[in-house]
Amino acid sequence: MVRQRSIFSFLLVLLATFLISCGSPGVAVAPPTYTATQLEKIQAYVPEIQAVRDRSEELNTLIQTKDWINVRNFIHGPITEAKLNLTYITPNLLPKDQPTARQITRDFFNHLVKLDRGTSASNAQIALSNSQAAFADIDKFLQLLPKTEES
Repeated sequence: MVRQRSIFSFLLVLLATFLISCGSPGVAVAPPTYTATQLEKIQAYVPEIQAVRDRSEELNTLIQTKDWINVRNFIHGPITEAKLNLTYITPNLLPKDQPTARQITRDFFNHLVKLDRGTSASNAQIALSNSQAAFADIDKFLQLLPKTEES
């Protein structure tokens, strides 16, 4: 009988040890944050994007005056550079923001294509509406970016 009690006690100790080891408390994980390198890479492109954003009225004026050559130059120059900068920034955003950034960049590209088509067809209405939509996409993208002390 003594031997059965000791075996039974030993089994209870093993069971308790197993259950305690499996029930470890959850470790709180800090939310993801930007590293200094990521912030530096992002901030390197922001002024160029903002400069294009600030020139929206210039493009609207070119469209309204039907200066199609300069509209196309603007589309294939500064605005295309802004699209590349959006693409360069996206991998440096937090993982939860990257899908949204990619979608905004795709929408921006689609509006640029429609803007270019409107320009080729000399259709000021299509060109103007897609120009405004493209600049709205830039605004949405800029809102995704981390805020810095300078901003």
